Amino acid sequence: MNSLSIETIFYAILGGVLPALIWLWFWYKEDSKNPEPKKFIILTFIAGMFVVPLVIPFEQYAQDVLNPQATIWAWAAIEELLKFAVAYFVILYRKDIVDEPIDVVIYMLTIALGFAAAENALFLLKPLTNDGFLQSILTGNFRFLGATLLHVLASSTIGVSMALAFYKTRVIKLFALLFGVSLSIVIHGAFNYALLNQISSSLLEIFVFVWLGLIFLLLAFEKIKRIKAVTPYR
Repeated sequence: MNSLSIETIFYAILGGVLPALIWLWFWYKEDSKNPEPKKFIILTFIAGMFVVPLVIPFEQYAQDVLNPQATIWAWAAIEELLKFAVAYFVILYRKDIVDEPIDVVIYMLTIALGFAAAENALFLLKPLTNDGFLQSILTGNFRFLGATLLHVLASSTIGVSMALAFYKTRVIKLFALLFGVSLSIVIHGAFNYALLNQISSSLLEIFVFVWLGLIFLLLAFEKIKRIKAVTPYR
């Protein structure tokens, strides 16, 4: 085993961040008519990366006190709740910035991609340290096509729920938020459960569910962009 070098860390970060930035560029272009300020997108992306060290102690505790099956769902809940909490305290509370429904989705996507970038870098460290270049490529592709999009799908579910209730009463907003958070945990936990318990013999079959979810996300994205502004209940 090789020692962890600066070069190894650099390649792991590059391999983790670059794919996430590609996806971020894709979603950012989807809101090209009225894009969010880049400085806030960058801030939110970086905040998402810092969620990873925040979740680690909570996930370690869950693993220590829960059985393996319960741990899968606990990890999903921890990650989705902390991603939303950080997104809220970094940007979502800013009514002067988040001033239309689609903004919520964009920032939830961005926080998810920042999280995925840092998580991907951690996953790449081990094979790179062991001179596993091919394994690193396979790991990167696996996470680019699957795990990264899972984070996007799960967190954007919260964003979509909040966006659809953007101009509703506070009570409806609260119910929409609770529904979105709950659904995001179910999506994330179900993916982890299927993957770790090898419910399907093919990774492709598992990823298909994520990709189908992304199709619905694209449709929801277009619907939310067409929501007309009214006087919101703030």
